[in-house]
Amino acid sequence: MEDLQMVELDTDVLEGTGSFCLRSKKKSLGYINKNKWLNEIFEKGLKYIQLIENKKQVGFIEYTDAEFSSRVVHANNYLVIHCLWVSQTGKGYGTKLINKCLQDAENQSKSGVVVVTNPETSWTPSKDIFLKNQFKLVDTAPFNFELLVYQFENSTSLPYFPTNWDERINKFENLTILRSFQCPYVEVATENIIVGANELGLDVKIIDLKSREELMELSPTPYGIFSVVFKGKLITFHRLTVHSVMKRLKELM
Repeated sequence: MEDLQMVELDTDVLEGTGSFCLRSKKKSLGYINKNKWLNEIFEKGLKYIQLIENKKQVGFIEYTDAEFSSRVVHANNYLVIHCLWVSQTGKGYGTKLINKCLQDAENQSKSGVVVVTNPETSWTPSKDIFLKNQFKLVDTAPFNFELLVYQFENSTSLPYFPTNWDERINKFENLTILRSFQCPYVEVATENIIVGANELGLDVKIIDLKSREELMELSPTPYGIFSVVFKGKLITFHRLTVHSVMKRLKELM
């Protein structure tokens, strides 16, 4: 008989079991930064729920209030899902985790739940599971970003993306990385940019986004936690190989 349970991480549980992503490299700077970030954001209400089946983790979901989220979206009184991962599709894991988030939102009298998706990267959740669970596409942004919403009351205002993306990107002429530590893979992604840039004799400026206000003002994509800009062009919003970094930079040099 299958034993399926949800475990909510807090500071104590995190100390014992750790977060999921990059757990095979617990001494890496990315993993350490992620867990430090979690400890800080737990105090602001972030939920990190692990789904355990027969003592083995088979999924997790991370979400928080919009005003503390790492996604660049205007979503007053909504919860924002950062991450959703399952080990196997077709077993209902994703739906169970989404329903947990929806129940929390309803218990907190929220207007609903939002998630940012993008088919170009596995760094955002796949939109298919959300469409299956009655989320609706309500907005889009450059570089194939999509905003999906589950709304409890149709009378409430819908969340939306900012519209000044070109203005944001054009602020950065020199090679610039904008990042936060919501994702542990940001550190590896940063290292690959630096190595590629150094091969080409380019300096790299790193802007660590330390507040929601900075994120909403500066991030050149809705993803928020990692963007690389050079000469007013977006290089990437997810991890690239060093070879790909150099190829994209050479195109603009």
